[in-house]
Amino acid sequence: MPSCLICIVPLIYTDNWGKLLSLSNSPQLCETCSNKIEKIKGETCIICDRPFSNLAPEYRVGNKCTDCTKWHDELRWQDVLIKNRSVYTYNPFLKETISLFKFRGDHAISQIFKQDFQRTFKKHFNKKSIIVPIPLSDERLYERGFNQAKVIAELLHLPTYELLTRIHIEKQSKKSRSERLQTTNIFHLKNEIHLVGAEIVLIDDIYTTGTTLRHAAELLKKAGALSVSSLTLARG
Repeated sequence: MPSCLICIVPLIYTDNWGKLLSLSNSPQLCETCSNKIEKIKGETCIICDRPFSNLAPEYRVGNKCTDCTKWHDELRWQDVLIKNRSVYTYNPFLKETISLFKFRGDHAISQIFKQDFQRTFKKHFNKKSIIVPIPLSDERLYERGFNQAKVIAELLHLPTYELLTRIHIEKQSKKSRSERLQTTNIFHLKNEIHLVGAEIVLIDDIYTTGTTLRHAAELLKKAGALSVSSLTLARG
């Protein structure tokens, strides 16, 4: 008998099974766990996809959040990352679920995101875009054994390109806003590449501050990319 990939409770066929099968995350999840995963919906920031429903009015400027407005006010970061789109809200349940995936190496959990991730990509991006997963540093990759962004990117069943390497430094989320704005780029291009005219979609698990994605986008734009956007599982 199949079990829920998160809580391991057996998936029992009931009169409501038809309803459960209609859920985007089924049949890998029980109904209880599926209901705890919140899709992003309603009005969001036009750039970072932050939901406005949970945001105080003073942190909104028109169709943007104040965070994205501040990024745009810095000459270095203007139009570096065109947009981010995320699938889910980073609530406590999803945080725990992604931790199971990232830090305990349970790759099967990534499959529960597959349909929603593919639908979001299809809705917002061109399948001819160049898919680039955000890399881990060598140290992080050794500790974890796999790159979660690459596993997530592979859910799209499209060619992926590992164009970047990453320097091992302190997490960006631990830095202040001013430190994030001024920090040295944490990525290098793997090889001398020319991306003139390319439309790139970066893939990562969570959009938190946007610093990591903008660092990657900055480097790819300098290599000639026409545009760089990102798709993440969750918006933190």
